[in-house]
Amino acid sequence: MRAVAVFFVMFLTSGPTLVAQTETQTEKSPAKTAAAAQTSEELNTREYIVLLRKDVNAEKAKFLGSVMQLDAEDAAKFWPIYRDFEAELNKVNDLRVTNMREYARTYAAMSDAKADELIQNAMAYQKQRDELLAKYYTRVKEQLGAITAARFVQVEGQLLSLIDLKIDSSLPVVGS
Repeated sequence: MRAVAVFFVMFLTSGPTLVAQTETQTEKSPAKTAAAAQTSEELNTREYIVLLRKDVNAEKAKFLGSVMQLDAEDAAKFWPIYRDFEAELNKVNDLRVTNMREYARTYAAMSDAKADELIQNAMAYQKQRDELLAKYYTRVKEQLGAITAARFVQVEGQLLSLIDLKIDSSLPVVGS
């Protein structure tokens, strides 16, 4: 079980670095027209994020399946709720991706106003994600009880913390 967890963490946390590497490599490619380059980069990045999310969501589901210890009846109740959670989480995560792209785009010439805007956006994202987790805690609790719902929140929270740590550690620090 520990080996599965280590593998999962390594797989899950490598994604943001790969996205950052892809974006960095795209920025260094020969200059085309600004509009064509931006459109191509945006398409490539969007497609990569879709593929990454698909893989990460599949790995998260496998991991959750082993940790949640659900019998067939409980699994039949849990997984539809979890799929709804993941769909909503992906929408909330789009806010984070947009904010991170803006951070990267404006990093070299960061103003106080831009820094404040980006932090306000980051805090709004975090608040929405926390509210989403609370919403789905309630849904799981109603269907499966508080113990299972608490297990879901604990495991999902730990996974989200690992993802946050990996993303945050790959971002440049303003002023350095």
